[in-house]
Amino acid sequence: MECAARGIVEEPCASGAHRRCGSCGAVAYCSKGHQFIHWKVHKEECARLATQMSRIDMLSQFPFTFSVEPLALNHTNRSMRCLFLESMKVHLKGLWKSECMCGPDIASVKDPSITTEWNMERSLCPCTEPENPVPAPLASWEDYFQWRSLPLHSPVAVLLHWPLTLYHCLQLSRVRTSRYDGHDTLHIHYLGPEKELLQLAVFAELRALFPGVHLRIELVGPAVPRSRDGEVVNISSYPNCSGESCHCRSSIASENLNCSAVTLRIWKGLYHERYGDIVKDSNPHLILAPNAGVAAYPSWMPTIEMIRGIGVPAIFTDFCEEAAHLASCCISSITGQPLGLPIQVNPFRQPIEENNSALYIPCYSNGFVFGM
Repeated sequence: MECAARGIVEEPCASGAHRRCGSCGAVAYCSKGHQFIHWKVHKEECARLATQMSRIDMLSQFPFTFSVEPLALNHTNRSMRCLFLESMKVHLKGLWKSECMCGPDIASVKDPSITTEWNMERSLCPCTEPENPVPAPLASWEDYFQWRSLPLHSPVAVLLHWPLTLYHCLQLSRVRTSRYDGHDTLHIHYLGPEKELLQLAVFAELRALFPGVHLRIELVGPAVPRSRDGEVVNISSYPNCSGESCHCRSSIASENLNCSAVTLRIWKGLYHERYGDIVKDSNPHLILAPNAGVAAYPSWMPTIEMIRGIGVPAIFTDFCEEAAHLASCCISSITGQPLGLPIQVNPFRQPIEENNSALYIPCYSNGFVFGM
């Protein structure tokens, strides 16, 4: 944990930051002197952070049997995520390769071809069509696992939080998603992809969530490798399980007219710079920016200004409530309006806590949702 006064005080920190604020418990300091100096800044946020800290237990509640294990300790020990993946026998395998610090990053992957393996037995992963139509709407991981007939000891939510968050945001935006409502095709602009670029096959689950709808998703962001700019990925089947004789390995398995198709197109650059290229085919029904970090990157400012003029629903997610709060302040300062979608917990957040080197507040990938 970093000293909260770092960068504000002139003298360097003398030791590790082990002295936590007695009121909120969210920040820590290396010394009493640094804590005293930082109070003029921290007093404005202390009560707010205390409220966020009070939600630790609520945010850590998941229906999964693995959630009761001490996995959230990865904020003090980065290897805990690796140990979890090893316990599930998926460490550095298939779609799971980029889920820990020892996996590859986007820039280092020489073969960008889509990985399509769950590396798990059939009973643990959604590798074929669902047995029943999706109930409307799914409101929790428990709903999803029951619908997909998955056991609660399956870890697939660790990866499926990407498509399920998109599903949830479409519900929040009230974009009509049934072909009977007049939309055969849904156009989604997906901003700032990073790890998702190594896990694109999980977006196949959108086929089951939106039957009969063709989803066209434009993924645009500066983290996209130059070699992948303009790449088109058509997803017509689910990631395979480990069973050699499973129906998921048959080409016939994907030929179901009741299910949708998913087309992903990848763009390198900032959204406001590439928007003209992206919308040559069509305008978006929804703009989604997962784990956006709006307050951390000045490049978001012209993007938000442009989104304001587009006039379609725009939803952001972030790791922690404080990041969402700071983002809302940035957005409102540009639009002159309060958020159209107030900050709220995402029921489909990733069920393993993320590392946070600056604050003790709980952080989860796609943890909080808010929108313009």
